Amino acid sequence: MTEKLLDENIVNQVRKVFDQLGQPVEVLYFGRETGCEYCDDTLQLAEEVVAISDKLSLRKYDIDEDAALALEYNIDKVPGLVFAGRDGEQVLDYGVRMAGIPSGHEFSTLIHDLVLVSSRDSGLSQETRQFLKEIQEPVLLQVFITPT
Repeated sequence: MTEKLLDENIVNQVRKVFDQLGQPVEVLYFGRETGCEYCDDTLQLAEEVVAISDKLSLRKYDIDEDAALALEYNIDKVPGLVFAGRDGEQVLDYGVRMAGIPSGHEFSTLIHDLVLVSSRDSGLSQETRQFLKEIQEPVLLQVFITPT
């Protein structure tokens, strides 16, 4: 058996944060069998995190075998994670993605993203929402980090 990535102390802390989860969230994992250094660890981490709450679920996909779905979700890097709302059988895509393994400081971003998607509200002010509605052309916003 593979050693757990999250110890009981971390699981208990995350469980307390997940008390804030509102609506169900589905995590879509995109990986690749070969040529992906962090795919196995990212999948294991996603499985361990999702197991903490019954409001979370996980679906696993191969970016090559499920290329059309990866394209639909704009996933072009592996490992890739999509955080989507779940309403019955309907997947609600809010555009929240992660590429690479969410370890170190990015682990807290992973947990925050799950809580945010479950709330179905970005927390943005009305002024910001109005400004965003007025944007006429597509915008691709990416935040890059480096493991430390």
